[in-house]
Amino acid sequence: MPASSLLALIDDIATILDDVSVMTKVATKKTAGVLGDDLALNAQQVQGIDADRELPVVWAVAKGSLVNKVILVPAALAISALEAWLRSRGMDIPLVLPLMMIGGAYLCFEGVEKLAHKFLHSAAEDAAHHTAHVEALKNERVDMVAFEKDKIKGAIRTDFILSAEIIVISLGATAGQAFATQVGTLVAIALIMTVGVYGLVGGIVKLDDAGLALSRRASAGAQAVGRGILRLAPMLMKFLSVAGTAAMFLVGGHILVQGVDAIHHASESIGQMPGGWLLTKLFDAAVGIAVGIVALLAVKAVSKLRGKGA
Repeated sequence: MPASSLLALIDDIATILDDVSVMTKVATKKTAGVLGDDLALNAQQVQGIDADRELPVVWAVAKGSLVNKVILVPAALAISALEAWLRSRGMDIPLVLPLMMIGGAYLCFEGVEKLAHKFLHSAAEDAAHHTAHVEALKNERVDMVAFEKDKIKGAIRTDFILSAEIIVISLGATAGQAFATQVGTLVAIALIMTVGVYGLVGGIVKLDDAGLALSRRASAGAQAVGRGILRLAPMLMKFLSVAGTAAMFLVGGHILVQGVDAIHHASESIGQMPGGWLLTKLFDAAVGIAVGIVALLAVKAVSKLRGKGA
């Protein structure tokens, strides 16, 4: 009897793992676009960081990302279970969607703030910031870590929103599956997302170092490859910086479009036109920019009122 029970347990575990594997593949396909945006956004976070501090910054953000997943996976499962419980009692109250829309609006706000930076900050403020950054680079490493803290926190906040969307999409892909399959799939997606994204980010930010090492080799071929990488690396980082800002509007706008029925129907109509895929992306971005502008104006208005009330 114990032997048969053990075999049954092993068979159940194997079945769950097989289901998790299948659902992880499905969820990965559904979240591929957001993963690309996540990569672009995080790769730009290390711009302006001293070369010796790039990997420590990526590692710090990756650890924060893991903490985000530890919070998000059980929270998503709990909220999903609560929604199902409410529906079973005739109360169709959405819980995940409002939270996602708040996150989407925050991404759009961040994107607009980046674009509006040169209009909202004087040349004197920019010069002071640059001077502070140069001085921080001259200090000991511990000072640089403190100087980078705000940048790391901002990257982790952005990661939280993108991770939340990926977890929610993955949870939707596993709807109707056994609870153990849902848990296994979300954990697998969380680990794949963190290791994959931050592993690639770490590789991207060290492209210039690899190019420099190759350019110093004795082989003419290695030197040519190294020089090519050195020319490519700055262009790639610049592209990722632009792509990262665009991703804020695309991801944030898409979340907002999906959350409002009228706008969602308009997006679906646009999608049926020739070149619909591109048009819907542009529509998402336009909605994201519009919401970001409104959010930025609201934040500025509140800041001014607080200043007057102080």
